[in-house]
Amino acid sequence: MSNRDVLLEKANRLPLLPGVYLMHDSDGAIIYVGKAKKLKNRVSSYFHGDHLPKVEAMVQKVADFEVVVVNSEFEALMLENALIKRHQPHYNILLKDDKGYPFVRLDLREEYPRFTVVNRPAQDGARYFGPFGGRGTTFGILNTLQKALLLPTCSRIFPRDVGKDRPCLSYQMGLCSGYCRSEAKAEDYRDSISQAVLVLSGRTDELKEALTKKMEQAAEELRFENAAQYRDRLRAIDNLGNRQTVIATAFADTDAVGFFRGAKTCFAVLHYVDGALTGKDFELMEEPLEEDAEAVCGLLLQYYDRRGTMPRTVLLPVDIEDEEAAAQLLSEKAGHRVQLFTPKRGEKTVLIETANLNAREEVRRITTLNQRRSKTLEWLQRTLELPTLPRRIESFDISNTGSFGIVAGMVVFVDGKPLKRDYRMFKMKTVTEQDDYASMYEAVSRRFSRAIEGDEKFADVPDLLLIDGGDTHAATAERALSDLGLMLPVFGMVKDDRHRTRALITSQGREIGIVGNQAVFAFIGTIQEEVHRYSIEYHRKLRSASIRSTLDEIPGVGEKRRSQLLRKFKTIRAIREASVAQLREVVPGNTAQAVFDYFHAAEGETHAGDYRDSPGTAAERTDGL
Repeated sequence: MSNRDVLLEKANRLPLLPGVYLMHDSDGAIIYVGKAKKLKNRVSSYFHGDHLPKVEAMVQKVADFEVVVVNSEFEALMLENALIKRHQPHYNILLKDDKGYPFVRLDLREEYPRFTVVNRPAQDGARYFGPFGGRGTTFGILNTLQKALLLPTCSRIFPRDVGKDRPCLSYQMGLCSGYCRSEAKAEDYRDSISQAVLVLSGRTDELKEALTKKMEQAAEELRFENAAQYRDRLRAIDNLGNRQTVIATAFADTDAVGFFRGAKTCFAVLHYVDGALTGKDFELMEEPLEEDAEAVCGLLLQYYDRRGTMPRTVLLPVDIEDEEAAAQLLSEKAGHRVQLFTPKRGEKTVLIETANLNAREEVRRITTLNQRRSKTLEWLQRTLELPTLPRRIESFDISNTGSFGIVAGMVVFVDGKPLKRDYRMFKMKTVTEQDDYASMYEAVSRRFSRAIEGDEKFADVPDLLLIDGGDTHAATAERALSDLGLMLPVFGMVKDDRHRTRALITSQGREIGIVGNQAVFAFIGTIQEEVHRYSIEYHRKLRSASIRSTLDEIPGVGEKRRSQLLRKFKTIRAIREASVAQLREVVPGNTAQAVFDYFHAAEGETHAGDYRDSPGTAAERTDGL
């Protein structure tokens, strides 16, 4: 019995209860931590059936596992988060350890409190503000604030150094109020610190209102020097500018989470205060083992645990199973209710779309176009379980108007890019009535028959065949290949009610969703639009040529008369059904009579030109059959 069978047997004995499981490698190291509503179902799923390559890579390294049974999904989520933070398992999706969110610390119990930057708050009775971003940003905020409020930036210690030496250059330049002077008052220093606290607390408007009142009162009392000082302080606070926006980020009332998988994966968070965007955090990482919903949930908990402060509302890009438990966990840490919400419509969906766009753009920023294409093809190979990377993809679509001009277009994409010199057009030979399935069978058969016969123009065989249509279209293409003794991966491309490709489908009707992967969604959509455009274009050429050839056979109808008739009647059928009087409204009487006689020379007669196919040109690259 293999170790995998042993682990499956062990997993099948687990209870159907919530809990956390820890996967160990042969050295005993924890390589993955996960949670489950029902431990038996979740853990046993790893040891039977097929998995995506990244999951399979992890499973192959599992030598043993252990579980912890808990009382609720909330406890499972809380324990999973704690164990991931402690063990940092290799296969779990993790935020980087080196990206800190520093806080500003101020101990108001001191006579002359000073601001310092620390990594995280402590239960020491001091006040903490933030986080405001990286350490550089945080120090920049403090520096700007100290200049605006004329607070000391020197290394002197108060009150020990008050009056011991003359003020430094900062005082002489008007950049500090000179609290080291013996005549300076401690209450003035604390007043300035209080003003800084209001700014760091996001209450700048409250501070400006208070300073304005003091300025006006000083002016009324003819204390013009004091009034000027308040005026300068107001201007300095107004000039905080972008720093106020950064400060406001710490007090966001709504965060919108974005998530994108491409050549890299990005987790992004946009911070909003009163509907205004005030900041953004993001992190790039390798593609996670987990599905989108599970990955977003795990990253969400790690992010806010490290950040320390939380908004009232967090908007999510996908529904997560543990939404209620995650909201409870965040609320307990925040000290206030945190609501998790996945918007489906309305204004909040715009915030999520913006967050997803930011995540996507961060991935694109650091990856080349070729890397993105390669990652998309890797996703297709993995998800569609293809034997090789789909470097060459061929796609077919049928176009016709009733039984007229039934054609098929074939487009080719190599390494994610269209290869137009290999595009081909097929004009149906055996199909005379509208039948998309029969037409698809003929087109696919003719394309691969030419390959079997050794035609160099059809020698390159695709790694993947995409058919415009559903499972029956895919099954028809598979049957055409099978009748030739060939076997290739074939999938249909299914559209939604907005005519966008929403999924791929097998000939047995199994759908593979692609909407969740924006890069793949865009790529498959491009292929389907291109093959549809190409087949329609060929059909229109045939139709236009047929109309021209039909009218050109009528005596007295040249290019000018032909254009006049088509402009008025649009189609050959409408011209045929028009009376002589109706035709005379467009062309001279003798020409009108000639047109009428041509179509009605013998009752019930149909001219061959009415439905004649024009020969394909070299530029159209028909298959020549």
